[in-house]
Amino acid sequence: MSDQAFHIAALVVYFAGMLAIGWYFFRKNNSLDDYMLGGRGLPPAVAALSAGASDMSGWLLMGLPGAIYAAGLVEGWIAVGLTIGAWANWKLVAPRLRVYTQVSADSITIPSFLESRLRDTTRTIRIAAGAIILVFFTFYVSAGMVSGGVFFASSFGLDYRTGMLLVAGVTVLYTLGGGFLAASYTDFVQGLMMFLALLAVPIMGLFAAGGPGEVLSTVREADPQHLSMVGGGIGAMAVISALAWGLGYFGQPHIIVRFMALRTVDEARASRRIGMGWMILSVGGAIATALVGFAYFQQNPGLTLKDPETVFLVLGQLLFHPLIAGFVLAAVLAAIMSTVSSQLLVTASALVEDLFTIGFKRETTGRQQVMLSRLAVLLISVVAAAMAWTQNDTILGLVAFAWAGFGAAFGPTILLALYWRRLSTAGALTGMIAGAVMVGIWGNVEGGIFDLYEIVPGFLLNLVLAVGVSLATHRHHGEVTAEFDETMRLLDGDTSVDEPAGARGRI
Repeated sequence: MSDQAFHIAALVVYFAGMLAIGWYFFRKNNSLDDYMLGGRGLPPAVAALSAGASDMSGWLLMGLPGAIYAAGLVEGWIAVGLTIGAWANWKLVAPRLRVYTQVSADSITIPSFLESRLRDTTRTIRIAAGAIILVFFTFYVSAGMVSGGVFFASSFGLDYRTGMLLVAGVTVLYTLGGGFLAASYTDFVQGLMMFLALLAVPIMGLFAAGGPGEVLSTVREADPQHLSMVGGGIGAMAVISALAWGLGYFGQPHIIVRFMALRTVDEARASRRIGMGWMILSVGGAIATALVGFAYFQQNPGLTLKDPETVFLVLGQLLFHPLIAGFVLAAVLAAIMSTVSSQLLVTASALVEDLFTIGFKRETTGRQQVMLSRLAVLLISVVAAAMAWTQNDTILGLVAFAWAGFGAAFGPTILLALYWRRLSTAGALTGMIAGAVMVGIWGNVEGGIFDLYEIVPGFLLNLVLAVGVSLATHRHHGEVTAEFDETMRLLDGDTSVDEPAGARGRI
């Protein structure tokens, strides 16, 4: 049996597992709340790993190891920023968003929450937020499909379009059928695969390279600056830009929707500990993979690594039995597919819950809403696949600042909505649009101050305008104040108060 046959067998097992999870949850979706938010029933471990897996994508297994392999630990600042940002997101946003979205009309999407929280009777903020999500995430999904096609082309010599359609087809099937629960539980399995692979590869590599001491001495001899986070003349602006990636977490709809789906607010703490443990060990494994790989190829000059971003894949092929190496390959696919499924579902929710329902103003049953959501998943998938049909650098380039776009557009808005009573509709809308526009302008200018990561000016502009306009336009609203106070009481553990009419289930 050839090595490639073992690899294919591992991928078949992986694909079959994902489809089985989708089929299992197919019949458990009887309402839009079930399909889009899993009935707010995610256990802590599933919520934690689902958020992590849908966040990291192929960057964790290929981008980060490749950057550190090529340039050293100076590229590790982004990992520091993301780790701090993820912790702050779990700490500051998760508990409040879980309670507030249920108290405020039992909202199941970010746009519907903002509309209810601000009592926007014009529906402008919900439509604007839904449109931003629909447009940007359609490009995001397309970029994920491109990554899948490139993966199969580079790993198996398969035609790009065939590989793209295979990844898209499997991901769409389990997402379309099983909805949020299928996406979350497949994310959980995929997160475990990524975690185990990121531990196994560097550990085996350490043995192959002679142990930690030998690895470090080999790296120092080859490049004395490789183990320094301040070497290579890195400036303060570059460090600030890398750390600023953490600001993006507060505004990523496909991540924070996991907070809304927790079973109870009390489980947010357990989820945070599990999620941060997963992230720290996984990021540490990615960094260790880069350093071990650097030492291993220095010690074996007969081996060549054409692309630094493939160091994780190549080490997996060299160090493990072909079947295990096949599951290492599957871990990369897991990183890609977990992100695509989460983004696909959030995009469908924006189309159905935040745009279609408002535009057509018609009453639908729970089963009709689920059917509409499945049709939306299919429609968005077809559009994204069409965009990805020809490999396009423009799409992949957009993803580089889409994180900043979402972070700057939604991050300050979410934080203010959760922590500040006086946020107004005009303030939220002005800040949200200004943040997104600033990212678009700043990200397309180079040199001087414009080398600063565009999320920084976008986030700050949103924050300043949202506060300023809100102070000028805020009017007291009794229901808004009552909901804010109710949320604070529930967060303090006081369950003696009555639930608002929109809230149901456990908080």
